[in-house]
Amino acid sequence: MGVYLNPGNVDFQKSLNSEIYIDKTELIAYTNKKLNTEQGYICVSRPRRFGKSMAANMLTAYYSRGCDSREMFQGLKIAKHTGFEEHLNQYNVVHLNMQNFLSKTQTIEQMISLVTKAVGRDLLRAYPDVDYLDKTILTFMLDDIYEDSQVPFIFIIDEWDCIFRSRKNQLEEHTKYLDFLRDLLKDKSYIALAYMTGILPIKKYGEHSAINAFYEYSMTDASPIEEFTGFTEQEVRRLCEQYKMPFTETKKWYDGYCVDGVSIYNPKSVVEAMLRGKFSNYWTKTETYEALKVYIDLNQDGLRDKIVQMIAGEKVPVNPDKFQNDMTTFHSADDVLTLLVHLGYLTYDEQNRVVWIPNGEVRQEFINSIEDGGWEPVVQAIRSSERLLQATLSGDAETVAELIEQAHQANASILKYNDENALSCVISLAYYSAQKNYTLHREMPAGKGFADIVFEPNRNCDLPALIVELKWGHSAEEAVEQIKRKDYLDCLKNYTGEVLLVGVNYDKEKRHTCRIERAVI
Repeated sequence: MGVYLNPGNVDFQKSLNSEIYIDKTELIAYTNKKLNTEQGYICVSRPRRFGKSMAANMLTAYYSRGCDSREMFQGLKIAKHTGFEEHLNQYNVVHLNMQNFLSKTQTIEQMISLVTKAVGRDLLRAYPDVDYLDKTILTFMLDDIYEDSQVPFIFIIDEWDCIFRSRKNQLEEHTKYLDFLRDLLKDKSYIALAYMTGILPIKKYGEHSAINAFYEYSMTDASPIEEFTGFTEQEVRRLCEQYKMPFTETKKWYDGYCVDGVSIYNPKSVVEAMLRGKFSNYWTKTETYEALKVYIDLNQDGLRDKIVQMIAGEKVPVNPDKFQNDMTTFHSADDVLTLLVHLGYLTYDEQNRVVWIPNGEVRQEFINSIEDGGWEPVVQAIRSSERLLQATLSGDAETVAELIEQAHQANASILKYNDENALSCVISLAYYSAQKNYTLHREMPAGKGFADIVFEPNRNCDLPALIVELKWGHSAEEAVEQIKRKDYLDCLKNYTGEVLLVGVNYDKEKRHTCRIERAVI
């Protein structure tokens, strides 16, 4: 058993010893199918604290010849699968965390040299009698050992992309690093499986898409292993029952990651919330808000407009295909938004090609990031949102019109003024505080048309539902009459109770009026 070659299973045992452990061992069944195939090159990218290292430790414990993990995996899901015994502790595993090597060196040459030295030492200790061609060249040593022993290697490389994140602009070093990985892994007979984890997908570099043999599984396309990206809804429901935590509140705080149609929860935050017995911003505390701010303050291609829309609770279209998989190459707002998906600040719906802020925890991080300047109209609208909601609930139409007018005029420089979609966005933003207790629906199918904005109360909330209809150059009364005439109340089929019908109109002089009526369904 070595440090890097065939390490033991102690790191995975720590996960099993933890008070909360979610069984993700069926990932092993997937990797077993890829052993010794052309698909045996797997690169998994997902945000920080989403279980990447745990999965790497799990695979190491299962495959490594340096330990006996049979008892460890008995009782876990993988033990029921065909092939469990066949592959258990049968491979020479090289497990590397690249961040550890990067942090101890100044240049990529030094880092590569240190990796070679560290792995080479373990190889010589394990196989001292092999007739090596050259003990200074790692690939030659691996070839010689495989020829002598006929035991294939599995490489598990954690934090593989750390150089692209911490040394963002050192392109020459990036290229040398990719060349090293290509030489180490590509088209090598000694490789049974290569499994890499990181935050970013593989860097696109022309011929240095070097490691293009890898099959990528990311936050924009994780199929068919999407369930291993984080906690599934079923897993979280069980935890909520066990720890007597309200599932609805947990969902609001930590759900929202749409990974190939599967609803994924942030594992770091869910575990913290269960163990502490309260909801808070646990995941976002693992990074300063400046990490988000530096990207959303860029104003490429109308990026700020899109950020405002998402803070207001909307989804925006995106094309992730041109993203260069780094943290410096931004040719459009789409590139920035795609990076934010990989960092965990946004989520992506592949079918509809839209992004949005996934949950309450991350939405608060966006608010933290815009409060320091440059976003004053947006911040002011958010700060006034509780007053606006209370005025609406109390039927104070005059105050509602005044506050919406202020928000509309203040944000006209960001969003088009005489545009109903822009007004809808402004109103959603102005009602920001309502997101705590309501689910917002834009253009919701209802009766004989589409209701502009519907605020549906969350379960166990005793506040009335809101239907908001917008008009330009007409009257607030006409807006309310349209709600009634077109049976927009029909959209609230799963709700019974009081509904506020809110009509908002604005004219050429940018004056806003409001009318509020009450109904019961």
